[in-house]
Amino acid sequence: MDQLARFRQAVPIRDLPRMETSTIMRFSFIHAADLHIDSPLAGLGLKDRAVAERFAHAGRRAVEALVSEAIDSKAAFLIIAGDVFDGDWRDVSTGLFFVRAIGALHRAGIPTVIVKGNHDFESGMSRSLPYPDSVKFFSSRKAETIALDAHRVALHGRSFPTRLVLDNFVDSYPARREGWLNIGVLHTSLDGTRGHDGYAPCTVDDLRRFGYDYWALGHVHAAEIVSRDPWVVYPGNLQGRSIRETGPKGAMRVTVEDGRIVAVEPLVFDGARWAHESIDVSGLAQESDVTDRIGAMLGELHGRSEGRPLAVRLTLAGITTMHNQLVARREFLLDEARAIGFRIAGDCWVEQVKLATSMPPRMATPLSAADSLGVEDLLSAAADDPEFAAALAELMKTVSDKLPRDLRDDPANQSELLQKLAADARAYLTGELAS
Repeated sequence: MDQLARFRQAVPIRDLPRMETSTIMRFSFIHAADLHIDSPLAGLGLKDRAVAERFAHAGRRAVEALVSEAIDSKAAFLIIAGDVFDGDWRDVSTGLFFVRAIGALHRAGIPTVIVKGNHDFESGMSRSLPYPDSVKFFSSRKAETIALDAHRVALHGRSFPTRLVLDNFVDSYPARREGWLNIGVLHTSLDGTRGHDGYAPCTVDDLRRFGYDYWALGHVHAAEIVSRDPWVVYPGNLQGRSIRETGPKGAMRVTVEDGRIVAVEPLVFDGARWAHESIDVSGLAQESDVTDRIGAMLGELHGRSEGRPLAVRLTLAGITTMHNQLVARREFLLDEARAIGFRIAGDCWVEQVKLATSMPPRMATPLSAADSLGVEDLLSAAADDPEFAAALAELMKTVSDKLPRDLRDDPANQSELLQKLAADARAYLTGELAS
């Protein structure tokens, strides 16, 4: 799995010839993006306040870990490629926290260069605090170059003036500076194939034409080395914020030798972790066997999280004669899974248990067996009940409103969803009556 992975006071660039030397100049810098300081972790507060409080400061812990690593490793500079904040902060403590963190880098002699992205764009931030002189924000009016004489590094970038920017946003970036290490800093969705669109759209070929050595990208929360010639890199976000952002999160360390990038490696900084794992329950016939597998998976995930608070979604999958029972006892199973998690650690939280199981084909409940339990009679009666029909229509609208637009407007998908609900209802009733 691709995972994650260091600036001096800016002065006007002078095109000087590279001096020959027998000493290899080696340094490293850290490329981070999408800090989203004080962004809430989605879904936890609504389910368990005590758990949410354990996760609440994960984003700040991640920023502190980033700063500590930059200082401990003597990074030459730090790049933040957009979205330091999740939006215009309401509480001054959010801004003060970042100023304090950046202040530690300033005292250590480590410059920081930042572009503003679609969450902390120039016109959307009504409040600001004074930063140390070693912190440089790229202008939002036009693309510009910031130079670091000490390492002969030229950084080119532009901050977002508004939430959305035009297609020609990247076209205005400056030409490369010969004899310098050239780094482009850009908050972008690239071609939109990573689930985002409308944010400084461009292609790798567009970036390649500038001749820069490294493109420090932000906006996409999954770490990815998009290209190695030139280096085009997303470090991912510093802290996962929901079950859609699983696994280790952090930044990238970039190592430079004699003006050439020789290594790009992930660094892990997250203060809490999300996980979504599937458990195969094929062939199991006892609920205790299922909970044993849940316990084993949670133990493994907690070990991988290295002591971090952990939020887990589990999907039970496979062909099992227990399918109807699992459907009927889904809530009980969730309670048991959460109890198992808390037995492992006070901050090992099972966010949800989903079912993707099915009955063995030859053992699917035949109509006569369902009739003997009264299931079909109950379903038939419910279907003829006007109050039930109204309640089902309201439920379907609620579910439909949460679907992506392309699924919402497709009648075939609506029909498939109805069939799934009916199958779950039949399995639930059969499981309840059989037990």
